[in-house]
Amino acid sequence: MATKPAQGNDVSKPGGKRMRWATQRVTSIRAQGKRNAITNRFHIGGHVAEKTRDSGGTESGDGSNLGGVGRDTSDIDEDPGSNNDGTYPSRRMFFNIPLPDDARDADGRPIAHFTRNKIRTSKYTPLSFVPKNLWYQFHNIANIYFLILIILAFFPIFGASDPGLNVVPLTFILFITAVKDAIEDWRRTVLDNELNNSPVHRLVNWNNVNTSEDKISVWRRIKKASTRGVMSIVGLRRKKKKDKSASGKTYTERALDEPRPSIETRRTNRDSVALSRDSVEQEGIQMTPVPSPLPHTTSNGEEVMSGRNRSNTGLSYEDGELPIGAFDGPLHRDLKDGPKNIHIPVKFHGSLINPLKQIPEKARFKKDFWKNVQVGDFVRIYNDDPIPADIVILSTSDPDGACYVETKNLDGETNLKVRNALQSGKKAKHARDCEHMEFVIESEPPHANLYQYSGVVRWRQRDIKKPEEAGTDMAEPISINNLMLRGCSLRNTEWVLGVVIFTGEETKIMINSGISTRKRSRITRELNWNVIYNFMILLGMCIVSGVVNGVTWGEGNHSFVFFEYGSIGKTPALNGFITFWTGIILFQNLVPISLYITLEVIKTAQAFFIYSDTLMYYERLDYPCTPKSWNISDDVGQIEYIFSDKTGTLTQNVMEFKKATINGVPYGEAYTEAQAGLQKRQGVNVELESAKAHKQIALDRIKMLEALRKIHRNPYLHDEELTFVAPDFVADLNGATGNAQRKANQDFMLALALCHTVITEKTPGDPPKIEFKAQSPDEAALVGTARDCGFTVLGRSQDGIFLNVLGEEKEYKILNTLEFNSSRKRMSAIVRVPDGRIILYCKGADSVIYSRLKRSEQAQLRKDTAEHLESFAREGLRTLCIAQRLLGEDEYQLWNKEYDVAAAAVYDREDKLEMVSDAIETELTLLGGTAIEDRLQDGVPDTIALLGDAGIKLWVLTGDKVETAINIGFSCNLLNNDMELIVFKTEEDTIASAGKELEKHLAKFNITGSDEELKAARKNHEPPDAGHAIVIDGDALKLVLTEELRQKFLLLCKRCKSVLCCRVSPSQKAAVVQMVKVGLDVMTLSVGDGANDVAMIQEADVGVGIAGEEGRQAVMSSDYAIGQFRFLQRLVLVHGRWSYRRLGETIANFFYKNMVWTFVLFWYQLYNNFDGSYFFDYTYILLVNLVFTSIPIGLMGILDQDVSDKVSLAVPQLYRRGIERKEWTQTKFWYISISPTKGLQLIVSRIYMLDGIYQSLICFFMAYLLFSPATFVTSNGLGLEDRERMGVYVACATIVVINGYILMNTYRWDWLMVLVVTISTLLIWFWTGVYTSFPGNSSIPFYMAGAEAYGQLSFWVLSLLTIILCLLPRFVCKSFQKIFLPRDVDIVREQIRQGKFAYLDQEECSSHVSEKGSSAGSTDSTNPGNAGNAKPQFSPDDDTRPMYPPSVAATGTTHNPRSQNGSDGTDYTGHRASLEQPPPRFSVERPRPSFERLRQSMDRTRPSFEASDDFTSAAMLTRMESSHSQTPTQRKPHGSSSLR
Repeated sequence: MATKPAQGNDVSKPGGKRMRWATQRVTSIRAQGKRNAITNRFHIGGHVAEKTRDSGGTESGDGSNLGGVGRDTSDIDEDPGSNNDGTYPSRRMFFNIPLPDDARDADGRPIAHFTRNKIRTSKYTPLSFVPKNLWYQFHNIANIYFLILIILAFFPIFGASDPGLNVVPLTFILFITAVKDAIEDWRRTVLDNELNNSPVHRLVNWNNVNTSEDKISVWRRIKKASTRGVMSIVGLRRKKKKDKSASGKTYTERALDEPRPSIETRRTNRDSVALSRDSVEQEGIQMTPVPSPLPHTTSNGEEVMSGRNRSNTGLSYEDGELPIGAFDGPLHRDLKDGPKNIHIPVKFHGSLINPLKQIPEKARFKKDFWKNVQVGDFVRIYNDDPIPADIVILSTSDPDGACYVETKNLDGETNLKVRNALQSGKKAKHARDCEHMEFVIESEPPHANLYQYSGVVRWRQRDIKKPEEAGTDMAEPISINNLMLRGCSLRNTEWVLGVVIFTGEETKIMINSGISTRKRSRITRELNWNVIYNFMILLGMCIVSGVVNGVTWGEGNHSFVFFEYGSIGKTPALNGFITFWTGIILFQNLVPISLYITLEVIKTAQAFFIYSDTLMYYERLDYPCTPKSWNISDDVGQIEYIFSDKTGTLTQNVMEFKKATINGVPYGEAYTEAQAGLQKRQGVNVELESAKAHKQIALDRIKMLEALRKIHRNPYLHDEELTFVAPDFVADLNGATGNAQRKANQDFMLALALCHTVITEKTPGDPPKIEFKAQSPDEAALVGTARDCGFTVLGRSQDGIFLNVLGEEKEYKILNTLEFNSSRKRMSAIVRVPDGRIILYCKGADSVIYSRLKRSEQAQLRKDTAEHLESFAREGLRTLCIAQRLLGEDEYQLWNKEYDVAAAAVYDREDKLEMVSDAIETELTLLGGTAIEDRLQDGVPDTIALLGDAGIKLWVLTGDKVETAINIGFSCNLLNNDMELIVFKTEEDTIASAGKELEKHLAKFNITGSDEELKAARKNHEPPDAGHAIVIDGDALKLVLTEELRQKFLLLCKRCKSVLCCRVSPSQKAAVVQMVKVGLDVMTLSVGDGANDVAMIQEADVGVGIAGEEGRQAVMSSDYAIGQFRFLQRLVLVHGRWSYRRLGETIANFFYKNMVWTFVLFWYQLYNNFDGSYFFDYTYILLVNLVFTSIPIGLMGILDQDVSDKVSLAVPQLYRRGIERKEWTQTKFWYISISPTKGLQLIVSRIYMLDGIYQSLICFFMAYLLFSPATFVTSNGLGLEDRERMGVYVACATIVVINGYILMNTYRWDWLMVLVVTISTLLIWFWTGVYTSFPGNSSIPFYMAGAEAYGQLSFWVLSLLTIILCLLPRFVCKSFQKIFLPRDVDIVREQIRQGKFAYLDQEECSSHVSEKGSSAGSTDSTNPGNAGNAKPQFSPDDDTRPMYPPSVAATGTTHNPRSQNGSDGTDYTGHRASLEQPPPRFSVERPRPSFERLRQSMDRTRPSFEASDDFTSAAMLTRMESSHSQTPTQRKPHGSSSLR
């Protein structure tokens, strides 16, 4: 569409005012700062200068062959309220037009500088790796601390015996980390180079005025030279290695060694397409459009493509080949069908090609690298090629200007998207056409929104017949539909010609990749405080040493005066100062340097185990559980609240059209899971009822197929794909109940076939098959049902849709498509039908459509349709309303002018289009409604029940209507009949009304929502009483999330077992998560599958994305990605609990061992006046954390298990210790906890720091007591009473004690753990013996210390006694606690030893997940016999059943036969509904089994909230009067739109 520009200038705030939720991030201060930094980075240089000028441009520019189009034309739209301060400038790109003066600075240089297309996701370059990596590593405060120690050690006054050895630990850590970083970054570099050097065909030998004057800096030249040097060396080594490995091998042997590229994985070889492109690199290549002939239909109904068949692009017809009923003619075409006097105006789109321009004809397309692509370049993309930059499409091989892109790498969606060329650029085919073009593109600045773009192309239209005239200024809007984004791939299209507008870091994919946030686990955050605490202890020890040593030197009457030759400091104060820093070096192990690297190794191993868990592998998608954030695995073990989406998360997101209501008549037979759950709660035999229903459905299916083929031999109808089973619909379509119902059914199906944006893909065959690629599965299901009923979408023409309507092919011209978004909640298509009428078809949410119906019309139809929609929703079906409106020609033309103005706006285009669309989508006529089933995923009810037993609260946040969410809640164990359902609604849409409603419900729990109650709620982690559940919709949620009511609403939800938030927006989902996470100070997890779940996934502590059917947006933004919801139970209850417990135990043991070792050194200082002398040889101090004790504690963190995975799932209550955060507490770390209710809670066995101090006393003073009264000599008379040999006595015993303590705290004593502990223990004896045996290795006093000490019986006796005395208290306390005060895990472990969980080994390894299909609720109507075939659950005998601890309740997974509650969560105990039931009601004479069956179920037991609160959809919709429709006299004339 091209229009003449209107007057005025629009420089209002660009798109981004209503940024789409798919790209929004968390709103924390840190995230906001990061976003600002990225935005500033993109605007510096390239846009800072642009901000000083006007964006629209009202001043004329010189030097333009367009007569000032580059600057003089104003925006297409004008907005009186727009500002002109240049805060949000548009960027301008000039094509074959010299830069005007206002695009240059005072020195004549271009103002705008655009980024290169070369990207670098790696952190380092060959020049910057060493300094930059060291800079990043020394951001760790521990590394800085140890660097200071190394520097101090090089000064002899601080007493370090071997400063060189002191460098080893830090060097080792830095080296290992640098190697890891180098490997990771090298992989990124290789991928970057592969991407940057990918081929693309770029126009050369022409002047790109946008970037032709850019200069290359000296530093960039140096970097390029260094990179080339490194890459050349690597290339030579690879070539040499390859030649060496390939030499002597035959061709067959070499072929076996090399991978065979497949069509799916190899880069498309463009050299083999049509022509050899390498042979014509020196000239422009003519691009011939691929013909798309009209399919001719044979007598048997099969379509035969004449000419060249265009594969997989849908059916698109060329001019002159339109089927009967299509429009033809140049500017005004008469209708072949319908009134002959109706003339349809056709717009003149113009062309960017200036036929009068003189060109040198030297330009040609040449294969070049991506990194050389620049803003303003013409590029040519071929089929299956990736897109190198963000490109505006000028023309395509399709005569309609359509092309198809796959955005899987960008947003994860696998469905193809249609993109369209500019109307003004469709004539461009060759390189010389690019030379002839003269135009300017005004674009909004780069931003992260993947789904929004606003720009405009301006040119001067010249007439070749009137070359003397200046021409007409024209403009055409550019939207996201005219854009191909970097990261996408071209599919099913021979070629595309376009121009580059964003490159490199300014492309949308790179902007989005730059603003992801990094999460840190709770333990990691708390660990910093423990490091600080230990550092404070270290400072205290050093201050004591410095003060005591200084005072001692000041007194001067001690024995050391006779042996020391003066002090180093000369004065007591200086001596104390030196001793302070000596103590820092001596006691350095109190702050462990190896702790951080150990935690990284442990978390990496845990992530690998999660990824390798085959029980979380989803075979259907070939998708394992994929950790994307490796550093928060311990948070998964502390989750208290889970927030889940419904569609695609709890359900399969595989939509099947089941039912419809048309003109007040319900159609369709189905037996859904929700309906089965409803009947099960009523005591009905669901298996019998399911078999009966499926039998009836199978018979009706056969009847319907026969009736459809009698009307029309539809070649695209496939029996197995039919989901809408309604033989009465076919009868009515054939006129069985009169022409009115027949016409209503036809209009309804036409609306489904015309109001959509699907792409058709035809698969030839007998019979042929047409598939629909849609952006949502709902839309594909609607169009697929229309196809099955005889209204088949064949394909699209340039501006229309071709339908096969009951055997007759027709073209319907699509005048406008008003697309769906989350705020509109509807979609409309304005269609010119073959008889010339203009009809608006609209589909959307029932409340939205009902509010736009004609006033005071169709009262009975509204009531009947609302009842039917309510009944459909009770079956768990997703409903939509369908409506239409007949438009007059004049009315449409007036409205279309406003639409063109809004569509051409550069800024705020989405808002303006919404305003214009809202004006035409009124005065609608109701056609009916649809009902689509989205079945539950396998194992969802069992998973929810299991998570609930673990103490985890699950909230469902969905965009579905209330009734659908409630019935799904009953189906998946969230709700049951014993619950009191609190339906939160307000009388008025005000905060005061919502506050009154909150107070009313809070009174039921005797609370008021005070601060004191909130403090108590934060400390209470017990699951709420199962007697209440709350349901709230988006309108009410908006009120209660305000600052005044948020706390009260939070406390109300805290008291409810289940919370369902319906009709909520993505931002509301994130707000709910933030409210709970911050308000209750709990760990939260969000799980979803779509782009609308990204906000809450990123807001939660842990985000889990499900690899859904329609895309991977949630997966791309998540911390963990899984294939199905049921895998959440293993991720949380098994791996999460293991990770949290392992990490908590590892950190505590790490600090413990350092405390023991350091305080042994400290006690020695008591006897040498704290002069900082070393009790151990310095090698001991260096190796204690690196070698002697690190491996056992690391193995504990990686492999330790208290119970197996099967037991973890069989007893989910074990997870509650994580919710209560008992595995890692300061209590556990420091001191004894006294509980007033449980007396002495013997956490004595868990007090690691006190254990460390006690054991350090034993280790030192046992040796001291041995040496103090007597002296020892070896057999040859050498003395053993010196410091070095006494240190051997103490050090060896201390290492054994530490490793034994770690082993004692380990639950799993397998051969590997025992072997590692044994080797680590023996290693210190081995090191001492070998190291001291050679005089060159050790200092002279330490020479032969090992052999001399090992030869004494006192050494071995002392070591044995020290080990016993150190570990005996720990052993006694642990034994007492496990016998007299056992925790749940202790009881379960004892029962495992007794064999009471042996039944788990007899089941399949995946017994905790129900892999069978849904039982009675299965809606697979093609397999009615599957109902009732559920495999009975295994139940062990009572005498072998484990006896659970008091806090463990029987669950469905533990198979307790004495429990009345099964795993289905229905709480059914045999009661029946009242026998006094009303007689069944039949809505029409013809029996409709499914509808009447549900009606009777609803009549027997209607939930009390419906009768009292009148909250049903039918009640609301019946009372609803149109709030958007106005009488013709009240409606504002189109010509007075505020847009103008």
